[in-house]
Amino acid sequence: MKSGATQSGIELEFFQSNLEGEIVDKIQECLDGTDGILINPAAYTHSSIAIRDAIRAVNLPTIEVHISNIAAREEFRKTSLITDVSTGVIAGFGPFSYHLAMVGMIQILNEVKMMKEQQAQAQAQAQNG
Repeated sequence: MKSGATQSGIELEFFQSNLEGEIVDKIQECLDGTDGILINPAAYTHSSIAIRDAIRAVNLPTIEVHISNIAAREEFRKTSLITDVSTGVIAGFGPFSYHLAMVGMIQILNEVKMMKEQQAQAQAQAQNG
C-alpha cells in the first residue's frame, strides 16, 4: 500500500490504537496538514460517538474501512455511527480493503484538487474581466 501511495505522490502515516481517546486525538491532529483519513474504527464503529464527532469536526475526506463485511455479521454490527460522516465505505475485501480505500482516496483528492484549480481559474477570469 505504501509503494502505491508513493507512486501517486501521497505520504501515508499509519496509526493504530485500542484506546478511543488516542484515536480521537489522532483524528484532531489531522487538522494540521492532512488531506484525508482512512479509518478502520473496528468495534468503535458501533459505539463511539467521540470518534464520529471528531471525524465530523475535522471535515476531511474520510473513508471508513473494514476487513470483514460488517453487513453480513451480527445484527448489532450492521449499524455504524461512522458511515454518515464518512465520504465512503470499503468493507469485506479482507486486507485488500485498505488498498481499495487508498485508491478511492487518491481519486477523491484528485477531484478536490481539480475543483480548486477550476475555481482559481474562474476567479482569475472574473478579475481580469
